Amino acid sequence: MNEKLILKEDAIINRIYMIRGMKVMLDKDLAELYEVETKRINEQVKRNLSRFPTDFMFQLNETEFENLRSQFATSSWGGRRTLPYVFTEHGVLMLSSVLNSPRAIEVNIQIMRVFVQIRTAILENQILLKKIEQLEQHTQQNSEDIQYVFSVVKELIHKKNEPRKPIGFK
Repeated sequence: MNEKLILKEDAIINRIYMIRGMKVMLDKDLAELYEVETKRINEQVKRNLSRFPTDFMFQLNETEFENLRSQFATSSWGGRRTLPYVFTEHGVLMLSSVLNSPRAIEVNIQIMRVFVQIRTAILENQILLKKIEQLEQHTQQNSEDIQYVFSVVKELIHKKNEPRKPIGFK
Protein backbone atom coordinates (compact mmCIF):
# COMPACT_ATOMS: atom_id res chain seq x y z
CA MET A 1 0.00 0.00 0.00
CA ASN A 2 1.36 3.43 -0.98
CA GLU A 3 1.10 5.68 2.09
CA LYS A 4 1.16 9.43 1.67
CA LEU A 5 4.36 11.12 2.76
CA ILE A 6 3.87 13.54 5.62
CA LEU A 7 6.66 15.87 6.62
CA LYS A 8 6.36 18.11 9.64
CA GLU A 9 5.96 21.76 8.70
CA ASP A 10 8.97 22.64 10.85
CA ALA A 11 11.11 20.29 8.78
CA ILE A 12 10.36 22.52 5.80
CA ILE A 13 10.05 25.94 7.48
CA ASN A 14 13.44 25.55 9.15
CA ARG A 15 14.99 25.06 5.72
CA ILE A 16 13.63 28.25 4.18
CA TYR A 17 16.05 31.18 4.26
CA MET A 18 15.83 34.81 3.26
CA ILE A 19 18.63 35.56 0.78
CA ARG A 20 18.72 38.54 -1.60
CA GLY A 21 15.25 39.46 -0.38
CA MET A 22 13.78 36.11 -1.49
CA LYS A 23 12.64 33.06 0.42
CA VAL A 24 14.83 30.21 -0.79
CA MET A 25 15.77 26.62 -0.05
CA LEU A 26 19.25 25.14 -0.39
CA ASP A 27 19.97 22.36 -2.87
CA LYS A 28 21.37 20.30 0.02
CA ASP A 29 18.17 20.63 2.07
CA LEU A 30 15.97 19.79 -0.90
CA ALA A 31 18.11 16.74 -1.61
CA GLU A 32 17.56 15.55 1.97
CA LEU A 33 13.82 16.02 1.68
CA TYR A 34 13.70 14.25 -1.70
CA GLU A 35 16.05 11.55 -0.39
CA VAL A 36 18.47 11.97 -3.29
CA GLU A 37 22.04 13.18 -3.51
CA THR A 38 22.61 16.90 -3.94
CA LYS A 39 24.62 16.23 -7.07
CA ARG A 40 21.58 14.50 -8.64
CA ILE A 41 19.48 17.63 -8.19
CA ASN A 42 22.23 19.80 -9.63
CA GLU A 43 22.72 17.44 -12.58
CA GLN A 44 19.02 17.57 -13.43
CA VAL A 45 19.02 21.36 -13.12
CA LYS A 46 22.03 21.68 -15.43
CA ARG A 47 20.35 19.40 -17.99
CA ASN A 48 17.26 21.63 -17.85
CA LEU A 49 18.87 25.01 -17.26
CA SER A 50 16.34 26.87 -19.44
CA ARG A 51 13.66 25.99 -16.84
CA PHE A 52 15.58 27.76 -14.06
CA PRO A 53 16.00 31.50 -14.66
CA THR A 54 17.71 33.54 -11.94
CA ASP A 55 14.43 34.32 -10.20
CA PHE A 56 13.88 30.54 -9.81
CA MET A 57 17.41 29.50 -8.86
CA PHE A 58 20.82 31.07 -8.30
CA GLN A 59 24.18 30.14 -6.89
CA LEU A 60 25.26 31.72 -3.61
CA ASN A 61 28.34 33.89 -3.62
CA GLU A 62 31.15 33.28 -1.12
CA THR A 63 29.91 35.93 1.36
CA GLU A 64 26.35 34.61 1.34
CA PHE A 65 27.61 31.07 1.82
CA GLU A 66 29.82 32.08 4.76
CA ASN A 67 26.96 34.02 6.36
CA LEU A 68 24.71 31.00 5.98
CA ARG A 69 27.31 28.62 7.38
CA SER A 70 27.80 30.83 10.42
CA GLN A 71 24.09 30.41 11.23
CA PHE A 72 24.58 26.67 11.63
CA ALA A 73 27.50 26.85 14.08
CA THR A 74 29.26 24.08 12.20
CA SER A 75 32.57 24.30 10.46
CA SER A 76 31.86 21.96 7.58
CA TRP A 77 29.05 20.97 5.28
CA GLY A 78 30.63 17.74 4.22
CA GLY A 79 33.36 19.20 2.06
CA ARG A 80 31.43 20.94 -0.71
CA ARG A 81 33.62 21.93 -3.62
CA THR A 82 31.17 24.34 -5.17
CA LEU A 83 28.94 27.04 -3.78
CA PRO A 84 25.39 25.82 -3.20
CA TYR A 85 22.45 26.60 -5.40
CA VAL A 86 19.29 27.96 -3.85
CA PHE A 87 15.77 27.67 -5.20
CA THR A 88 12.92 30.13 -4.82
CA GLU A 89 9.36 28.90 -4.48
CA HIS A 90 9.01 28.79 -8.26
CA GLY A 91 12.32 26.98 -8.59
CA VAL A 92 11.21 24.33 -6.11
CA LEU A 93 8.01 23.92 -8.10
CA MET A 94 10.02 23.54 -11.32
CA LEU A 95 12.18 20.88 -9.64
CA SER A 96 9.18 18.56 -9.52
CA SER A 97 9.13 18.57 -13.31
CA VAL A 98 12.78 17.56 -13.64
CA LEU A 99 12.90 15.15 -10.69
CA ASN A 100 10.24 12.78 -11.81
CA SER A 101 9.86 10.64 -8.71
CA PRO A 102 6.78 10.11 -6.55
CA ARG A 103 8.67 11.34 -3.49
CA ALA A 104 9.75 14.56 -5.23
CA ILE A 105 6.15 15.24 -6.20
CA GLU A 106 4.84 14.61 -2.67
CA VAL A 107 7.59 16.70 -1.06
CA ASN A 108 6.96 19.56 -3.52
CA ILE A 109 3.27 19.57 -2.70
CA GLN A 110 4.08 19.93 0.98
CA ILE A 111 6.71 22.61 0.31
CA MET A 112 4.23 24.60 -1.79
CA ARG A 113 1.68 24.42 1.03
CA VAL A 114 4.27 25.79 3.47
CA PHE A 115 5.17 28.64 1.11
CA VAL A 116 1.46 29.49 0.82
CA GLN A 117 1.15 29.45 4.63
CA ILE A 118 4.14 31.77 4.94
CA ARG A 119 2.65 34.17 2.37
CA THR A 120 -0.70 34.07 4.17
CA ALA A 121 0.95 34.74 7.54
CA ILE A 122 2.89 37.68 6.12
CA LEU A 123 -0.30 39.11 4.58
CA GLU A 124 -2.21 38.65 7.84
CA ASN A 125 0.59 40.36 9.74
CA GLN A 126 0.49 43.30 7.34
CA ILE A 127 -3.30 43.59 7.78
CA LEU A 128 -2.91 43.37 11.56
CA LEU A 129 -0.16 46.01 11.51
CA LYS A 130 -2.40 48.35 9.50
CA LYS A 131 -5.27 47.85 11.97
CA ILE A 132 -2.95 48.55 14.91
CA GLU A 133 -1.77 51.75 13.22
CA GLN A 134 -5.39 52.80 12.67
CA LEU A 135 -6.19 52.03 16.32
CA GLU A 136 -3.18 54.09 17.44
CA GLN A 137 -4.37 57.05 15.34
CA HIS A 138 -7.90 56.70 16.73
CA THR A 139 -6.56 56.42 20.28
CA GLN A 140 -4.35 59.46 19.74
CA GLN A 141 -7.38 61.47 18.57
CA ASN A 142 -9.41 60.27 21.57
CA SER A 143 -6.55 61.17 23.88
CA GLU A 144 -6.42 64.69 22.45
CA ASP A 145 -10.21 65.02 22.87
CA ILE A 146 -10.03 63.81 26.49
CA GLN A 147 -7.20 66.27 27.22
CA TYR A 148 -9.37 69.07 25.85
CA VAL A 149 -12.32 68.01 28.03
CA PHE A 150 -10.06 67.93 31.12
CA SER A 151 -8.71 71.39 30.36
CA VAL A 152 -12.24 72.81 30.03
CA VAL A 153 -13.31 71.13 33.29
CA LYS A 154 -10.23 72.50 35.08
CA GLU A 155 -11.03 75.96 33.72
CA LEU A 156 -14.56 75.73 35.05
CA ILE A 157 -13.38 74.51 38.43
CA HIS A 158 -10.83 77.29 38.83
CA LYS A 159 -13.06 80.01 37.44
CA LYS A 160 -13.98 82.43 40.18
CA ASN A 161 -17.61 82.55 41.04
CA GLU A 162 -18.74 85.96 39.90
CA PRO A 163 -22.00 87.31 41.27
CA ARG A 164 -24.83 86.63 38.93
CA LYS A 165 -27.34 89.08 37.77
CA PRO A 166 -30.72 88.33 39.23
CA ILE A 167 -33.14 86.81 36.86
CA GLY A 168 -36.60 88.18 36.58
CA PHE A 169 -38.54 91.43 36.13
CA LYS A 170 -37.56 94.70 37.66
